[in-house]
Amino acid sequence: MRAISLTVSIMVASAPALGDDRPLRFSVSDSSTMPMVRLAQGKVTAGILHDLHQRIAEKIGRQAEQVVMSRSRIQPLLAEGTVDVSCYVNPAWIDEHRASYRWSVPFMTQRIQLVAAATTPPTTIEHLRDERIGTVLGFTYPELEPSFRDATLTRDDARTESQVLAKLAAGRYRYALSSETALAWFNRDRPAERKLRTMDQFVEYSIHCLVRDEPDVPANEILEAMQQLQDDGEFEAILAKYR
Repeated sequence: MRAISLTVSIMVASAPALGDDRPLRFSVSDSSTMPMVRLAQGKVTAGILHDLHQRIAEKIGRQAEQVVMSRSRIQPLLAEGTVDVSCYVNPAWIDEHRASYRWSVPFMTQRIQLVAAATTPPTTIEHLRDERIGTVLGFTYPELEPSFRDATLTRDDARTESQVLAKLAAGRYRYALSSETALAWFNRDRPAERKLRTMDQFVEYSIHCLVRDEPDVPANEILEAMQQLQDDGEFEAILAKYR
């Protein structure tokens, strides 16, 4: 009888330790493209976020599980506890702010730009009227929402940033919105005369990781790991790899 009690006690004592060893689950949008993420057969294989997720997990002695999902499902699944961490987030993009959410230090700055072909005359976003603008499906552009609502500008959505830029290059519309990193990646192998160019840089965001602060998530360790990565210059090293 004593042996059975001892066995049960060991099993109960061991349960939290086993739970502590589970992988950290990171959300990844299925519309992400390089240099942020490379997807192959539904799995994350490279990119800024891939490397960042791996380093965060390594710093706290876990494996990284990168869960690919539609952009619209990231917030609900984070709230439900299906994922633990969502990187590539800014507070302005979050519909619901919960007390159980913790924000990391920023790991990069993302500049959103008005982009056009090299032959397009210079302009700014404020001067555009009655134009279709290439945008990413499901992505929020808070500064331009009034113009979209009153039809001063019209969204023309594509599933990914690379598709938005490809449609612009093909002449499907005259202007598009793109992050600075996506534009640089798209242009990297194009001849000078075919490179897309920035017309106007109208907003920039600090990009963070959003962490669930719940008993099953080591939130403090994750945030401390992010701070260490920043202090050691690892954020810049990851970004430089994909420039």
